Amino acid sequence: MKQKNKRWVAMGAIMLLLAVAVWIDSPLHPRLKIGQLERDLTVKLGLDLQGGAYLIYRADLEGIASNDAKEAIAGVRDVIERRINAFGIAEPEIRTNQVGNEYRVTVELAGVHDPNTAIQMIGATPQLDFRREVGTDEALQQFNVDDPSTLTGPVFERTELTGKNLKRSSVSFDSVGGQPQVNLEFDGAGTELFAKLTKENMGKRIAIYLDQVPISAPVVQAEITNGQAVISGGFSLNEAKELSRRLNAGALPVPIELIGQQTIGPSLGQESAQRSIKAGVIGLILIAIWMIGYYRLPGLVATLALLIYAALFLALIKLVPITMTLAGVAGFIITIGMAVDANVLIFERFKENLKAGRTVPYALEDGFKEAWDSIKASNLSSLLTAVILYAMGTSIVRGFALTYGIGIILSMFTAITVTRVFLTWLTSYRVTHRRLFLAVKNIKPLS
Repeated sequence: MKQKNKRWVAMGAIMLLLAVAVWIDSPLHPRLKIGQLERDLTVKLGLDLQGGAYLIYRADLEGIASNDAKEAIAGVRDVIERRINAFGIAEPEIRTNQVGNEYRVTVELAGVHDPNTAIQMIGATPQLDFRREVGTDEALQQFNVDDPSTLTGPVFERTELTGKNLKRSSVSFDSVGGQPQVNLEFDGAGTELFAKLTKENMGKRIAIYLDQVPISAPVVQAEITNGQAVISGGFSLNEAKELSRRLNAGALPVPIELIGQQTIGPSLGQESAQRSIKAGVIGLILIAIWMIGYYRLPGLVATLALLIYAALFLALIKLVPITMTLAGVAGFIITIGMAVDANVLIFERFKENLKAGRTVPYALEDGFKEAWDSIKASNLSSLLTAVILYAMGTSIVRGFALTYGIGIILSMFTAITVTRVFLTWLTSYRVTHRRLFLAVKNIKPLS
């Protein structure tokens, strides 16, 4: 294929890619549907750009072995996420961290502006556990007392069987009074634990505790091996259904307590978004003015490449999708500067080659080749930094690292491919071989 034809094919491919990106970016196309594949094309905004609810919970790890603490807190995170997802909230941000000896769970719900609604979504989470009745001697030893009269009632001791062993729950009605009750079905491990518990406690009571409160304490009549139990606590039908729903969403491995909440209003989030967009636009305009004023035609091409970069970036965050936060916007703006750096390296080599007496086509080709090693090394080191930040950072840092990494890859594409194709095409016309267009005196004419 002739060189001229190759240029046209490359330009056509870039323009087609740009057309697809612009179509995705357009607000006229909020959804993409290709066969069975359907994608929402609205930009997902984080809490700091959209506003929403911010909740902090403290996990009660009393009774949990220290080596099981991290597993328990991870289970808390998973259960809360399932509960929130059931309400259709997009991209909830749920983090766990350790503060001193405490473990905390932070929940960010973008777009949920009523904190009470947010709290209800997570719910008064049912903490389900089964406890065995202990004898008088064991109870006295447990409370470190000698007088049996100090015991005001039966004493129950925690067992290994808890809500984490629950497979599913359902609502039924007892056969005597027709009262609503909640049926429990355990998983494999729970079935074995329940069978062992009932076998070892014949004639004794096993108490079912919900949120540290005893709901029922039936006497064990026989070993139960089918892995099923019943909670009957005088529920109304709605209460039984709600309890069953929350148990199916997942019983927390440990209790949690709300210790802090904050609401970021939609106007504050909207103001942050507007400022971010304004900063990005002003940055692009200033860069365009400087590049065109200093490099002339190459600067104009670089500005066009930056606009294509912005269109491709927006299309990509819509397709993946990626939730944009202020940190993510910062990552995007920084990569604009990196794209400009790559163009500056190329254009400076180009100008040096022109001043050395090379013709425009050779000066341009050699300029890209000479700048490539520096651009590659710089961007690969930055990309490695982004990967490390994403792997080891907090959610805010990861948001920055993700957009930063994507921006690096796209900026390399636009700086090396888009700029090269368009500049090669424009300089193929001899009318551009002038100081007016290339900002270099005494350009060697083509023979």
